[in-house]
Amino acid sequence: MHKSKLAGFIIDCQTRDLQGAAHFWSEALGMPMEQLPGEEGEKYVRLRDPAGQLHIEVQAVDHASRVHLDIEADDIGAEVERLQALGATVVEHVQSWCVMQAPSGQRFCVVAKSSGNFDREANSWGE
Repeated sequence: MHKSKLAGFIIDCQTRDLQGAAHFWSEALGMPMEQLPGEEGEKYVRLRDPAGQLHIEVQAVDHASRVHLDIEADDIGAEVERLQALGATVVEHVQSWCVMQAPSGQRFCVVAKSSGNFDREANSWGE
């Protein structure tokens, strides 16, 4: 048995001005910006959800701008298998997460659980 739930959204921005893009989304969504440390901060800016429910990041990317969602799981491998059984395909494994594609074409990521409400709010799958 494993658990998973929606973690949040990543706003992929094809831009050289990550700070400008993050500032726009920070103001548009009413979520303060948080700089991330080291190399991570060169590619991502976190937006703080005042309610603490969603993980939102603005990400600099080379592909076309889009929004993708993250599903957090306590067992990434089991969640990937569950989603493959539903028709999703693996695009690539990146560091500690897996990029997948839904049967309808949308990309999303399966990431390690990190939200404080995970155990209380996640769906349980399997026996």
